[in-house]
Amino acid sequence: MKELIIDANNESVSIALLENKKLSEYAKDDLKQSYEVGNIYLGKVKKIMSGLNAAFIDIGGGKEAFIHYHDLGENFPSINNFVQKIINDRKRMPKFEKLPPLVKDGQIRSALSAGQYILVQVTKEPISTKGARLSGEISIAGRFMVMMPCNDNKTSVSSKINNREEKVRLRQLIHSIKPNDYGLIIRTIAEGKKVAELDNEMKILKSRWEKTIENLRKSKSVGLLSQENSRVVSIVRDFVDSDYEQIHVNNPETFEEIKEYVQLIAPEHADIVSLYKGELPIFDHFGVTRQIKISFGRIVPFKRGAYLTIDHTEAMFVIDVNSGTRVRASQNPEDNALEVNLMAAEEIVRQLKLRDIGGIIVIDFIDMDNKSNMNKVYERMVELMKNDRAKHNILPLSKFCVMEITRQRIRPTIAINTDETCPTCFGTGKSRPSILFTAQLEDKIDKIVNVLKIKNFTICVHPYIEAYLTKGLICEKMKWKMKYSWGMRLLPMEELGFLQYKFLDKNKETIELDVAE
Repeated sequence: MKELIIDANNESVSIALLENKKLSEYAKDDLKQSYEVGNIYLGKVKKIMSGLNAAFIDIGGGKEAFIHYHDLGENFPSINNFVQKIINDRKRMPKFEKLPPLVKDGQIRSALSAGQYILVQVTKEPISTKGARLSGEISIAGRFMVMMPCNDNKTSVSSKINNREEKVRLRQLIHSIKPNDYGLIIRTIAEGKKVAELDNEMKILKSRWEKTIENLRKSKSVGLLSQENSRVVSIVRDFVDSDYEQIHVNNPETFEEIKEYVQLIAPEHADIVSLYKGELPIFDHFGVTRQIKISFGRIVPFKRGAYLTIDHTEAMFVIDVNSGTRVRASQNPEDNALEVNLMAAEEIVRQLKLRDIGGIIVIDFIDMDNKSNMNKVYERMVELMKNDRAKHNILPLSKFCVMEITRQRIRPTIAINTDETCPTCFGTGKSRPSILFTAQLEDKIDKIVNVLKIKNFTICVHPYIEAYLTKGLICEKMKWKMKYSWGMRLLPMEELGFLQYKFLDKNKETIELDVAE
């Protein structure tokens, strides 16, 4: 059972994928981040780096983006010629002209020059001090296919479709409906789809490209021409299929956006999208908050006392497998090590996807002497990584039981600080008597009601504190409601520390109070 839980607000969108109620993938997007993968820009060449065979491109942001000669694409001369004609005469639409392909091992100066305008697409978001990575080969992704404008020579079907007859059928369908000057890659999910569904999406993708060109004609300087679907819609595009059961959203606008998209691409699945209206935060309700705190720490427990230690250096990620307290007297050390390593493999694969870990990954498994057992761990990792959408390469274990993995990195790795400020001293090293906590909370309530004149508000506290404040018939919560306001509500939130709290108004906006007084 797969569920998608979406927590959206004005500043960010957090997305959790649950498989059988267990967190398997997580993403958090800052809505202020403009360099999303898939965005298409009109850029300007700022600097040619002959030594790197690359160039820095201004695409309208603070940090210059980067493009290598090999990322220009073989059809760059044709696309560039088309773009230059539009820039030189924006009033009329030029005819696309097919030119000879780019020389495979040429030099960047033969294709670009400083001050030149260029059409580019983001392939990697800025990571650390590096700017966005660009490509001159434009593609527009849909659910069933990826369309490549200005490329009529490239039509292929996903290698994951194993049925030869189905591949032939899809090729014939595509050739019968494909417009000129467009290349297509048919995705795995298109298997078994009818021509009407494929044609409908092809028209949608074609219209997006035409709108991009229209924006190019209207553009006055470098900047964004076409924005990729929102992160939420992109994930829905990739995941909505027959075994996907529910999508829960807590934001009405995001709900409508997803509902509209699902109705467009898969009307039969439109009823899986639901708007969450519960009182608890959506991640607390579905148990996501607790799993995030457990899964994103430096030490990650998995089964029967065994755990992983995950460290990040400048060059790589290092994962250490530890048996912890998990030792069976009935097993010899070799069998025990194999069992723990096989269990660790499952958690490691989950962590790679969950944190979106990329680059070089080194895993130090528990030492084993038997080469057959080493092969079992390697084969288990290969099997588990088959469903990973990121490109990766896995090397067999060395004689020291160390495995090396390279995994495609497109976005910055998700890093969540699971440490909490000391709930009694708030980082000062000195704490007040805990008996004064309820008195401190009551003082805040008095200020909200009698000074700020707010009658309808919510107190958010840790679940343990909520249980204490609601204990008994005449509990603290009831006393405060009778004394101050019947519009006061108490809400448990797992994301808060033990003695942390916050106040929300009727619009769920934070009431600014110093909780550390």
